[in-house]
Amino acid sequence: MIPGRDSLKTKKTLTAGGATYAYYSLAEAEKQIGDISRLPFSLKVLLENLLRFEDDRSVTVDDVKAFAGWLKEGKSTREIAYRPARVLMQDFTGVPAVVDLAAMRDAMKKLGEDPEKINPLAPVDLVIDHSVMVDYFGGPDSFKKNVDREYERNGERYKFLKWGQGAFDNFRVVPPGTGICHQVNLEYLAQTVWTAEHKGETYAYPDTLVGTDSHTTMVNGLSVLGWGVGGIEAEAAMLGQPVSMLIPEVIGFKMTGKLPEGATATDLVLTVVEMLRKKGVVGKFVEFFGPGLDHLSLEDQATIANMAPEYGATCGFFPIDNETLRYLKATGRSEDRIALVEAYAKEQGMWREAGTPDPVFTDTLELDLTSVVPSLAGPKRPQDRVLLSEAPEGFASALDKEYGKADEAGKRVAVKGESFDIGHGDVTIAAITSCTNTSNPSVLIAAGLVARNARARGLAVKPWVKTSLAPGSQVVTDYLDAAGLTDDLDALGFNLVGYGCTTCIGNSGPLPPAISEAVNENDLAVASVLSGNRNFEGRVSQDVRANYLASPPLVVAYALAGSMNINLTKDPLGEDSEGNFVFLKDIWPTNREIAEVVREHVTAQMFATRYADVFKGDDQWRAIDVGDGQTYQWPTSTYVANPPYFEGMTKEPKAVEPIKSARVLALFGESITTDHISPAGAIKEDSPAGEYLKSHQVPVEEFNSYGSRRGNHEVMMRGTFANIRIKNKMLPGTEGGVTKFTPTGEEMPIYNAAMKYKENGTPLVVMAGEQYGTGSSRDWAAKGTILLGVRAVIAKSFERIHRSNLIGMGVMPLQFKDGEGWEELGLTGDEEVTIEGVDSIEPRSTIPVSIKFANGDEKKIEALVRIDTADELDYFRHGGILHYVIRKLAA
Repeated sequence: MIPGRDSLKTKKTLTAGGATYAYYSLAEAEKQIGDISRLPFSLKVLLENLLRFEDDRSVTVDDVKAFAGWLKEGKSTREIAYRPARVLMQDFTGVPAVVDLAAMRDAMKKLGEDPEKINPLAPVDLVIDHSVMVDYFGGPDSFKKNVDREYERNGERYKFLKWGQGAFDNFRVVPPGTGICHQVNLEYLAQTVWTAEHKGETYAYPDTLVGTDSHTTMVNGLSVLGWGVGGIEAEAAMLGQPVSMLIPEVIGFKMTGKLPEGATATDLVLTVVEMLRKKGVVGKFVEFFGPGLDHLSLEDQATIANMAPEYGATCGFFPIDNETLRYLKATGRSEDRIALVEAYAKEQGMWREAGTPDPVFTDTLELDLTSVVPSLAGPKRPQDRVLLSEAPEGFASALDKEYGKADEAGKRVAVKGESFDIGHGDVTIAAITSCTNTSNPSVLIAAGLVARNARARGLAVKPWVKTSLAPGSQVVTDYLDAAGLTDDLDALGFNLVGYGCTTCIGNSGPLPPAISEAVNENDLAVASVLSGNRNFEGRVSQDVRANYLASPPLVVAYALAGSMNINLTKDPLGEDSEGNFVFLKDIWPTNREIAEVVREHVTAQMFATRYADVFKGDDQWRAIDVGDGQTYQWPTSTYVANPPYFEGMTKEPKAVEPIKSARVLALFGESITTDHISPAGAIKEDSPAGEYLKSHQVPVEEFNSYGSRRGNHEVMMRGTFANIRIKNKMLPGTEGGVTKFTPTGEEMPIYNAAMKYKENGTPLVVMAGEQYGTGSSRDWAAKGTILLGVRAVIAKSFERIHRSNLIGMGVMPLQFKDGEGWEELGLTGDEEVTIEGVDSIEPRSTIPVSIKFANGDEKKIEALVRIDTADELDYFRHGGILHYVIRKLAA
């Protein structure tokens, strides 16, 4: 942290916990720029950041004054340069980021400069949490077997990451088997108020970060301002580049009342997601306020904050209050840190308490917590909430409208070698997984109590259900053990399978062969129920069509019921040993029971013990041997390869060429996710990526996942647009990554067509509908796009992170004007597209697009250039943000 000029003379000192800290005072700033007392708390964090880094270049006094103007208008068009305190990564996105850093060192060397100029300037923590797969489940040794398999599959990646830990300054790695990055962040890394030394002084300032996982927002529950960015943006942030952004609109979400008996934090968050999606908060901050916050635990708040990407917001922020201090203490933070957090928040007007006026927001909405009822979301989007009482009707509707199988509703088929049959709607995966809920002891304890009560009544999980427990933290195991609930979960098959994202990220592992065969041979629409945050098509498992998000106790209940066709609010789960029907209400614990177990068995000592050696790792991690070179000696590997981004790079950028006679690679509809563009799950044997791996003597059982191979561009560019459920409207009625090679009319994989176009020197464009690029902050969705030769993506609207990532790789995002789109224009994909004037664009300007039809007719339209800021324009003109950084550091 290097403070700026402090033109407004706001630097002061405060004492807390026996120590003195320098800080930049918002009260002092207010004396000079005007009233800011009722700014949203999240904007006060941004304002402090600008005060601290004001240098009259990237941050000016006028930028600071713009916040007083925001308060008058509730919005602003001011662009600011924001510098987060730190960067958080997980290994799926972290490996390619470290690959890029290593490649940047090589590029710097080729330019005749010192490669060690490429080094993180901001602290970086990388948590390896996305690579464990549920190969083994339902047994006492499932965890050990899955971890062993994880090291077998990922040894090359882990060796590379361990090299990076030694080669780069300010870079720490949390080894496999420790926990999920968001939960490690919440429970250990985050401090709410950060401190750093500079010239003999200790500075205190709000803890802020960007992360390479969209669910970085989970830590907003601990009043830490952070959100997900692509790996490309994260690399720039750690290399000292500010995050360029407009001062955001802030939507206030008022909460009143208290959750009723039987409703969980998951039910609340699914309600919030639905409400905010309807409201429309893409690109905006959401900040929670109101008396209802007094009845939410911090873990509940973190659950809501986690799902910000699902409701479309940049972040979902909760202010500092007494609950923040309670959680910091409960998770083993030091007394001195807790004292600093309280003193700093009160001094800076960042402390929430009853009786003070509410902040001023751009707009507000309100939820009475007493109205929340048990819910799920599905079958393919987190915002599609379904009441538990209406779940069977919801699935029946999907069976008809989504899968076209209404006439097969009662169909059952035999499973070879088994004494049971399965049919549409049967639950084949029931997974307590991911960070969304496993940071929250109340819902995990509830799941354990449901399991205990079910076991006591003699109920069993249906034999076609693959069960798993993958907590976000080792502390979860400690308190489940202490409460005696591990045995009950194990008895129902919810044995520990790993500490990682597993099912939520597509690492659900294979279904038992006989069940997979029955599903695929009979084209069954079976279901998964998971306690995660993502349920997009093709994400959880290639065998599973319908995916539902639910609370951990409901995951257990659906494993017992075995079907989405059963109404858990009134149909029995099964019979007890005496033949009596057992209903969900008979085994569901009360809120008081749950609270008592949490109070007795979740202790601060558990957190202190588990995180004492968090960077040490297990025996297998410590046994990995790496060299100590400052540039990487790239091995021959299908996991890690030197990417081609910087081939032929010069010290000065060349003018951006116009896009002439481009062909359309694909036409897409609405809500194309980053999972559609760059899947993270299994690699199909007959796909271009599968063919590539086989040509390198990789057996099918060692394919691993797309996510685990993100360090190898050859695999990832072949996997671009390769999701099994993606629909290219150039070939109506088809599914999967296929397109038409227009010159011959031949149907082929998108990768193959792109390479044929590249041979001919033909540029490419992609066209799409609304919300292009929703979902995870996946940099490969942009990297793969540019490597296929796509120069521009023209869509009706873009998701924030993906739009930024496209620019960061030198792809131009263009937006159709209102009322226009490729369908409205009557396009079929046979057209040629020309875009002139690419080298003279300005932020948010318009550009003419000429479309030539196959019959020779031409249509001209104006498209909006979704390069929103001057910094983004610089990145685009340099061919990408990494090129820009290299040239800047070289100069």
